[in-house]
Amino acid sequence: MEQNRDRGNIKWTSLMLPEHLERLREWQREDQYTQRPELTDWELQEMQQTLEHGWRRKCELLLKTWHDGEFLFHQGVIEALDPQASVIILSDPFGTEKILVVDIVDVQLGKDIEGI
Repeated sequence: MEQNRDRGNIKWTSLMLPEHLERLREWQREDQYTQRPELTDWELQEMQQTLEHGWRRKCELLLKTWHDGEFLFHQGVIEALDPQASVIILSDPFGTEKILVVDIVDVQLGKDIEGI
């Protein structure tokens, strides 16, 4: 008779578990969500100057972007700017990627690539 009870528990557990897992995943996403930082005009202007400087001198840049409640980090050299689409094309040893300008929340200069 003990085997029947175990099978019943297994049956109910398997029926409820997907719902619980989904709710736990949703709760984890909510818990890890980060608000987009509010940048001042001064911070935006400083980021623009750093981007322009890095683009002109072909410096390596460290970009921090915010998208969908999380921060992402990018490193590379600006290959091109697309003002119509507001996109920066960033190149690194693994390829290129397009980064939306509106997603950028921090920019830092890395090392010079040309050694200037």
